[in-house]
Amino acid sequence: MKPNSNVDLGSVQWRKSSYSSGSGGECVEVAGGLPGLVPVRDSKSPAGPVLLFGGGAWTRFVGGLSYGGPRMR
Repeated sequence: MKPNSNVDLGSVQWRKSSYSSGSGGECVEVAGGLPGLVPVRDSKSPAGPVLLFGGGAWTRFVGGLSYGGPRMR
């Protein structure tokens, strides 16, 4: 996906994984409400950079996590 600096993230609602601990460990947040895009950021750095994934790419990524992803040897 091409970089897009015209995406307004000011009104999106960020949500953290239910697997996240309350101690502020390594976690990501995702936001919805942008058709065709899934913004992702580091929960420890909410003012930091945001990655924008296309909807299809995000679906495949999450599906791979649910499946267990590729096996390392």
